[in-house]
Amino acid sequence: MAGSAKQLTSQLWDMANALRGKMDASMYQNYILGFIFYRYLSEYQEHYLVDSGLLDVRDSETVNAAYVREATGEELDDWRENLSDELGYAIDPEYTWESLIGKIQNQTLKPEDFQEMLIRFNRNTQLNKNAEADFSHVFDDINLNDSKLGNNTNERAKSLATLMDKINGIQFIDDNGHDILGDVYEYLIAEFAGNSGKKAGEFYTPHEVSRILAKLVSYGREKDREVADEFSVYDPTMGSGSLLLTVESEMPQIDGNKPIVQFYGQELNSTTFNLARMNLMMHSVRYDRMTLRNADTLEMDWPDSADTNGIDYPLLFDGVVANPPYSQHWDNNASKMKDPRFKDYGKLAPKTKADYAFVEHGLYHLKDTGRMAIVLPHGVLFRGAAEGTIRKAIIDKNYLDAVIGLPANLFYSTGIPTVVLVFAKNRTNTDVLFIDASKDFEKNKNRNHLREEDIDKIIKTYGAREDVEKYAHVATLDEIKENDYNLNIPRYVDTFEEEEPIDINEVNRQLAEVDKEIADLTAQFEAMIADLVWTDPEKHKNDHLL
Repeated sequence: MAGSAKQLTSQLWDMANALRGKMDASMYQNYILGFIFYRYLSEYQEHYLVDSGLLDVRDSETVNAAYVREATGEELDDWRENLSDELGYAIDPEYTWESLIGKIQNQTLKPEDFQEMLIRFNRNTQLNKNAEADFSHVFDDINLNDSKLGNNTNERAKSLATLMDKINGIQFIDDNGHDILGDVYEYLIAEFAGNSGKKAGEFYTPHEVSRILAKLVSYGREKDREVADEFSVYDPTMGSGSLLLTVESEMPQIDGNKPIVQFYGQELNSTTFNLARMNLMMHSVRYDRMTLRNADTLEMDWPDSADTNGIDYPLLFDGVVANPPYSQHWDNNASKMKDPRFKDYGKLAPKTKADYAFVEHGLYHLKDTGRMAIVLPHGVLFRGAAEGTIRKAIIDKNYLDAVIGLPANLFYSTGIPTVVLVFAKNRTNTDVLFIDASKDFEKNKNRNHLREEDIDKIIKTYGAREDVEKYAHVATLDEIKENDYNLNIPRYVDTFEEEEPIDINEVNRQLAEVDKEIADLTAQFEAMIADLVWTDPEKHKNDHLL
């Protein structure tokens, strides 16, 4: 069954709704996305077995049947080693997707097969130490014992088998024969985000916002023939990894070729971390092109690199993108002032507002030739006290490049308007570009949406770096100082629209006409009432006695 990515997503979403009556969206996503990913890994392994020529596939024999026949006995360990060395993982013959589907359709699947499937996979991920961090425990959020799947082991196994069989019936190929599994997966993540309410803010940045950040950090690379053919991008609060993937898709070509993107990301929530690992691999990102960590970014800095003398240096990236949790609480104890990420800005971000701590973390890991784009609440532009001190220090270091105001209600988790801050370290100018894009959007049922023309307008204005009436202003450092380092956008971009002057005489004339019309209608109404009451004198002859 072929079709568009959206059509296939709709089919999968209908499938998800079959489970919806039993469990919350944030729970059933783990089963659907997890099983789709397992199918992907199994089929990817099968393609490798064919392309490598390792299998001797006989006439009328499937690739999986050949694998089951050859990878047995003492030789199975050799097959595991070979597969994990190349792919980073290995799926045993008995637990490939095709083998499990065969058992389901033949009604020979045992409830314990699901448990063994995951145990075997986790065990095999330990064979390649370079890939272990990318694959180990990636399926931990598939809870095989959840009572909402069924009241006993057999019922739960039946629910899971039904789900696998339905997923197996979908071909992730579009009408032109292209593999669109990655696109479908991305659409599904967005669907789950939209139906998870506030929880979605933990793992998903709307695609149009991701595109803006991606275009900003990669802007101008197509004009620079000196840049490397590799681009490293880091997201310290990566969520589902969608923002990282968007950087790759929006990367401009240089001499007809796109640079190879190396992905780095960190995520605190373990479930979301697993989702990110799946998402990147489903978009054909090999394990050796991604380095992802499940950790608290503000508490556990990204591991430093060391030179030949053993001196530690921060790992630096060409691009940093982030949509961190807004005004999050963090541990800002005094010892943090010794942390090289925070020590050069005079103050620590407030305990109840970690926004600038994320900014400082990103700046610490940004190359001198790189660029960072981060989404934050408007409060970072004008709040005083410690945040005012940090903001002043960043501006005085000449790191702030642009302030871009976005419309309200773009995100699933909050309706507040947000702002994109753009930073660069190698700036030769000292001005700051302010863009007020808050009024350019399409209003949808549940949230606002940035159109293609809205995104293009932002990026073109960023590149031109010129004043645009009621939309953009290039502010000098002196202007910013005159405003006491307050970056509130209306101070720099005047969007005030004068109302047309009111003609008092005309208003008085219209009021007089309204008064006359009211008086006429009142008189007519009173006459009608009088007529109704006295039309039958006999009926009302004793009314004077009441």
